[in-house]
Amino acid sequence: MADLICLGEPLFELNACQDGRFKGGFGGDVSNVAVAAARQGIDVALLARVGDDQFGEKLRGLWSREGVNHEHVLSASSEDTGLYFVFHDGDGHHFVYRRKGSAASRMLPEHIPDDAISNARMFYTSGISLGVSPELQSTTQQAIHAARQSGISIAFDPNLRTALWPLDMARQVTHDAMRRCNIVLPGLDDARQLTGLYSPEDIISFYHRLGAEIVALSLGADGVSVSNGQGIHTIPGVTVPAVDATGAGDCFNGIFLSAFLKNKDAVKSAELANRGAALSTTGFGAVDPIPYEKDLTEGNHFND
Repeated sequence: MADLICLGEPLFELNACQDGRFKGGFGGDVSNVAVAAARQGIDVALLARVGDDQFGEKLRGLWSREGVNHEHVLSASSEDTGLYFVFHDGDGHHFVYRRKGSAASRMLPEHIPDDAISNARMFYTSGISLGVSPELQSTTQQAIHAARQSGISIAFDPNLRTALWPLDMARQVTHDAMRRCNIVLPGLDDARQLTGLYSPEDIISFYHRLGAEIVALSLGADGVSVSNGQGIHTIPGVTVPAVDATGAGDCFNGIFLSAFLKNKDAVKSAELANRGAALSTTGFGAVDPIPYEKDLTEGNHFND
């Protein structure tokens, strides 16, 4: 039985380095979350679809090395694994995607075994999984329904990507999904666009009214505000020599969920995840810099 089962779109990453070369790596928000959680020592499984190609094989190699169960990740002979490129400049990092018609975008509800979700303790997915394609949207919605019917906890990051779909549609579909979720993990910029609200307090109240028991609102470099509905606790950001924030939010989510599954304490989980997400920005790529459990418990990488 998995502690955490994640559904979404795996991607192969090509990250631009300062010398003009590209460093190969791994991405896809849900895959990143799965790896981050597995590095904290919990049992993690993945529901996904990749191409029967070298990129898909490299992703499987990653999951095997990281201890992420990928027995329910299907290989498609007629579609490719999605790719994305990361470029960096003075304004931050920028993405270019090659995902249209990918294997993940054509994942259907029947690709998920009947007991895969019900045998887990928690289910995680994101707004990207809802926005990539109509097929993956339907699959994600049915998976959320299955998790709800099974009585397991559901965690969700709206992870807004306006390049995938119009904002009005994203707002409607995402909020409909979030009504069924126990834990929501939005970023501040995404939440402002989706809710039309500005202050973290108003946004957190909105998501509680939507049905969330726990809200962990990422404030980027300013830390995180977390609430269980009884009060908001804001954890300040930590100072690190950041070079690449790719996947930092995914890293936060994976560490938060793994810690919460262990201790059921949202504030302590957010404190740990806040530190881990900061540490993940000190290296390039979405996966390589994700810290392991021992890196966080040693606690000697930060200047608070």
